[in-house]
Formats: sequence, structure tokens, C-alpha cells
Amino acid sequence: MQTLEENPHNIKINLAKILTNLLHYLLPWTIPTLIIISWQLASINGLIESTILPSPWQVVQTTITSLQSGVLEQNMAISLYRALSGFVIGGSIGFLLALCTSLSQTLNLLLDSSVQMLRNIPHLALIPLVILWFGVGESSKISLVTIGVLFPIYINTYHGIRSVDSNLIEMGHSYQLNSWQLFWHIIIPGALPTILMGVRYALGVMWTTLIVSETLASSAGIGYMSTNAQSFMDMSTILMCIMIYALLGKLSDLMAKSLETSLLNWQIKGGMING
Repeated sequence: MQTLEENPHNIKINLAKILTNLLHYLLPWTIPTLIIISWQLASINGLIESTILPSPWQVVQTTITSLQSGVLEQNMAISLYRALSGFVIGGSIGFLLALCTSLSQTLNLLLDSSVQMLRNIPHLALIPLVILWFGVGESSKISLVTIGVLFPIYINTYHGIRSVDSNLIEMGHSYQLNSWQLFWHIIIPGALPTILMGVRYALGVMWTTLIVSETLASSAGIGYMSTNAQSFMDMSTILMCIMIYALLGKLSDLMAKSLETSLLNWQIKGGMING
């Protein structure tokens, strides 16, 4: 009898959880969806001229046409190659530099001041110099992305390692952990939230740098498609390129967030146990 009475209550709780989860996933898309619907309705009713701002449906049709011709996939693959190559190279250099300067006082005195001076130079201001050095090929784009990504990873990794609780390090020494064990089991887990924050920020810088570099000097890529469409006043292609950059940025941020959730799951569990 007690089980029968509890069943409706359990069903209500489960329904509430389902609705909460559904709202959690749908709510972030509410404003973009409303903007697109309003934009389409305004285009249909003639409030917005298609020569000034094509309708979302026109952008979709242009995307389908570009996919069918194979142009979009080819240029997107080139842009992804540039972005990922620059991110891996710049992220690796920034991470290794941060390890050196944060773990060694001598290397910190030797390198950190120079890195901080270079960090204050806007990396996009280096475009003319990079083009003169590397030309307009792949090397110049990858180099710019590398420079843009390097400093956010460096700063956040450096800050994360330096901010690790000294009591945890002292506890590691009391357990007679060697340097490698101390680094792997205490320093890296303690610095990981800040490092991952730097990764998310660096991903945003990566796409921004790629957009600028492909727009200014390129013969292929999403930015090249946008610049080429500008010459022919092809507004729907320009908007398609902008939407692709936005979607790629959102996708990379979601991937970074899921990586953050999986790697920091131990913090959530620890908080639940302590609570």
C-alpha cells in the first residue's frame, strides 16, 4: 500500500527532473531561435531588403549549394587544419613555458619578464611582419594562430600552478611523495581548473585570429570565401561564412566544457561528499 502511494510522487519527481533537464538544454538556444524567426518574418514581409540582409532561408539555400558543389567542405577543412595546427603548437609552447617559469625560480626570472612583454603586443599587429616573413601561405596563418593561442594558455597555466594551495604541497611532502608524484597528483589537479579556463579562452582567440588572417591574405578557407563573396556582393555567402564561424566557435566551446566536466568530475564528487 505504501509503495502504491509513493509511485505518483516518484513519477512527479521524475517528470520534474526531465523538464528541468530539457529546459537546461533548450534555454541557451531560445534567443538565437527567436532572432532567426524574427529575421525570417521581417524578410518575408519586406521589412528587410534581401540585398542588404538576405533571409535565413536564403543563407540555408546557399549553404546547401556550397555543400553540393564541394566548395564548402574543402574550404572548411583548410580552415580547421589551420586552426587546430596553430592551437596545438601554440598551446604546447605556452604550456611548456608556463611549466618552466612556474616550477623553477631561475627560469621564472629568466623568461617570465620577456614573455610578459611580448604578451602586451597585440598579436594581430604582427600580420604585416608575418606576411613578409612567411608570405601568404599556410605558415603565416598557422603562425598567427600559434601566437594568439600561446599567451592565454601560458598565463592561465602559470597562474594555476602558482595558485596551488601550499598546504596541499606540504601534505604531499609529509607523505614523502617524490617530485614527479607531487607534480602529477597535487600540482596538476590543483591547477587544472585554471588551465582549462585558459583553453576555453584560447579557443575564442584561435577563431578570431583565423578569421582576420584568412580575410586579409588567403587563397582558401572560410575567410577567403567571405572576402571573395564581398567582391561579387554575395551577401548570402558572407552570412553563411559568419554563421559557420559562429557554429564552429560554439562547437569548440561545448567540447571544451565537456572536457572540463569530465576532467573535473572529482571536484563535484568531492563537493557532494563534503556537503
